[in-house]
Amino acid sequence: MNYSTLPGTRAPVRVWTDPHSIEPLAAQQLRNIGALPWVQGVAVMPDVHYGKGATVGSVIAMRQAVSPAAVGVDIGCGMSAVRTSLTAADLPDDLAGLRHAIEDTIPVGFAQRDAAVDPRRVRGLEQAGWDAFWRRFNGLHEGVGRLEGRAHSQMGTLGGGNHFVEVCIEQGGADAGRVWLMLHSGSRNIGKELAERHMAVARTLAHNADLPDRDLAVFLSGTPEMNAYRRDLWWAQEYARRNRAVMLALLMNVVRDRFPHVGYDEPISCHHNYVAEETYDGVEVLVTRKGAIRAGAGDLGIIPGSMGTGSYIVRGRGNADAYCSASHGAGRRMSRGQAKRTFSTADLAAQTAGVECRKDAGVVDEIPGAYKDITAVMAQQTDLVEVVAHLKQVVCVKG
Repeated sequence: MNYSTLPGTRAPVRVWTDPHSIEPLAAQQLRNIGALPWVQGVAVMPDVHYGKGATVGSVIAMRQAVSPAAVGVDIGCGMSAVRTSLTAADLPDDLAGLRHAIEDTIPVGFAQRDAAVDPRRVRGLEQAGWDAFWRRFNGLHEGVGRLEGRAHSQMGTLGGGNHFVEVCIEQGGADAGRVWLMLHSGSRNIGKELAERHMAVARTLAHNADLPDRDLAVFLSGTPEMNAYRRDLWWAQEYARRNRAVMLALLMNVVRDRFPHVGYDEPISCHHNYVAEETYDGVEVLVTRKGAIRAGAGDLGIIPGSMGTGSYIVRGRGNADAYCSASHGAGRRMSRGQAKRTFSTADLAAQTAGVECRKDAGVVDEIPGAYKDITAVMAQQTDLVEVVAHLKQVVCVKG
């Protein structure tokens, strides 16, 4: 048993890190969550840190209720990765051209597409369900109707912040040297807009009047508000999944253009801001994973580090004490503002040596030093996942 239990909470709050290492604001958030009457239990991942309402790196099981803040505003944010048949020896010494080709193909930051993606024109992209998916937009929260065009133009775009596209090299083992493609993104602006609208509605409901933190406001099963949120939530999670699928197909085609002989394994994809219906100890619960992946027995997942430290492909062990979950990454150890005040572009260049990436002031807040040690994070969750592959990035495209 690798966890400890946070004392003084109504529902069990199991922690897969040193409780004394959790920042005070995040620890108070966890106590607030554990006090909610609908909570069955909480699993705290080793990458835990403060977030809006609910901590990032928390898995919350609720009975007949869900808190939008426990999902986060980037609904469906997650990872996709695919192993190629290429090896490091196939790559050129200068990777700048490959990075620029990726940036030319996948819009980053606030950039949108001039026209919506036509799935029929993207080689290797799934073709099923696109028309039905977009038709469901008309049933979403009435406040987002004006955003339909933007949602179309942002499909297949990366966004900013900690979202990224990477080319990685597998480290050690029988497949050492194999090239992987990886990306991290979510539901873009439309997911954020839906989340914020539903969070605002939840705060007005009478049953949330006496909560320790109004940002933890919940919807209750069987109510119109819950039904509306879950309808929009499922759609946004699907948007995020399709968004990553478009980008991964485009990325694979960028590489295929340069290496026509390349082959690809089956892609891996996982959300780490989402809701799922699951059962533990015979109790049906709604599980929110905010900065956590599902790690059921045999489930493949992706746990990335920062832009200079590498990532892990993992297989879940199905640990029910953690609601079959694991961390979603290294986790921040300082805010973006603090990172900008602490580090310089020279620090960024030093910490990303050997990685073809931006090294300017615009991404200093993403410097590896602003994140926890991914090696230590992985060591704290050996009972949650086993490592399948350790990857090290050689190209990193940031928003």
